[in-house]
Amino acid sequence: MLRKIIHIDMDAFFAAVEQRDFPELRGKCIAVGGNEQRGVIATASYEARKYGVGSAMSSVIAKRRCPQLIFVKPRFDVYKEVSTQIREIFLEYTDLVEPLSLDEAFLDVTVNHKNIEIATDIANEIKQKIKERTNLTASAGVSFNKFLAKIASDYNKPNGLYVITPKMSENFIEQLPIKKFHGIGKVTAERMQMMGIHTGAELKMIELEKLRREFGKSGQYYYNIARGLDFREVNPTRIRKSSGSENTFIEDLETITEMESALNQLMEDVWNWSLKTNIYGRTITVKIKYNDFTVSTKSKSASFVIKDKKMYNEICYDLLNDGYSTLKPVRLLGVSISNLDNEQIFGKQLEIPFKDLY
Repeated sequence: MLRKIIHIDMDAFFAAVEQRDFPELRGKCIAVGGNEQRGVIATASYEARKYGVGSAMSSVIAKRRCPQLIFVKPRFDVYKEVSTQIREIFLEYTDLVEPLSLDEAFLDVTVNHKNIEIATDIANEIKQKIKERTNLTASAGVSFNKFLAKIASDYNKPNGLYVITPKMSENFIEQLPIKKFHGIGKVTAERMQMMGIHTGAELKMIELEKLRREFGKSGQYYYNIARGLDFREVNPTRIRKSSGSENTFIEDLETITEMESALNQLMEDVWNWSLKTNIYGRTITVKIKYNDFTVSTKSKSASFVIKDKKMYNEICYDLLNDGYSTLKPVRLLGVSISNLDNEQIFGKQLEIPFKDLY
């Protein structure tokens, strides 16, 4: 029972929105998030990526690699608005949409609202509509499961479209470098390379029991994807597990008063998200990162959903005071809520025979 799965991934999403809205940033090396002194980059423009600047990179390292790099403060409200526009386009074709983040999602178009047989045609239409309505570009991957669709979307970026059919999948996977496998991170890829596993073909040669011994439960997943097997459904009921906000400060905080003041804005960000979504949590966590990069986290859970703002504030401040047990300066604070009360019932995914039409 094969399916027609599309993975849509926006191109350098945050940076692209900034360059769209501010013409003076177009064609320039920009990074969203962080600053010249500290912090972590959320994403970088393609101009900056040519210098080796990437997501989750220290801003200090990024600036060293690209001296002309321009740091831009994130505007998450704008990114969320654009993300909503894009998701509305997805829903024109199918209700089976599984967002992974603001800028990417899986779609199951085996059966779709427009009765279009060829999944590639749908992907092209979606890309065109995204460009028309948002003036942004997206890359698309089309295949018969989520693993391959995800890899395909990254194969021809930016503004690309790549298709992996059942007939070509075996050869494609065998030649694929391990570091390109979705679900195999950098550390695991390095470990596999130490074992002599550099390509999909070499991974396919490893017996299941050995993979289980070396990688635990993940061994089964690695065994399957080496054979192009991925049985995960596109899940529109994917439930968010937490929501949080954190900030790396330009200057270290050295007093508890400074920390409480800084924490207040983060608390408001998280609380406002709960108000907007009507989703509240049972667990509150406060994260403290010191200037030597050690981290302290404190959490408190209730047997009920915390909807009282005063109680929420008191718990946050108590956790901060409990967690801060050293005289070391603080470079980052964070607040998050989890054990969210957001369970909903959605429609069941259909089991539909697959036609080899891409």
